[in-house]
Amino acid sequence: MTSRRILSCIPVLLAGAASLGGCGLAARAQDAPRPPETIYASTCGYCHGHNVGPIIRGRGLPPEAVVPIVRAGLGAMPAFKPTEITDAELAGLARWISESAADPKEHGQ
Repeated sequence: MTSRRILSCIPVLLAGAASLGGCGLAARAQDAPRPPETIYASTCGYCHGHNVGPIIRGRGLPPEAVVPIVRAGLGAMPAFKPTEITDAELAGLARWISESAADPKEHGQ
């Protein structure tokens, strides 16, 4: 298991979730799509919300730019497979990131 998957499992384990599908231990395809806020908090926000990676909320990034970066990775950012974030979840996440306001925590406020 990769460190990214281990880190993404921490919120799931702390919440006492019965399914570890979001941790990459089981395919996500059969699960109901997770809300974008949940995916961001458990997967993206670890880096993009703590100034490790670039700030992505509040920048109006087009969904058409977000999707291929999430799937292929970029620089130090790993690629996320459809078993980790489904296509439907990724489409919703990309729209949410595009439309989101900046999070004050992301800017050290």
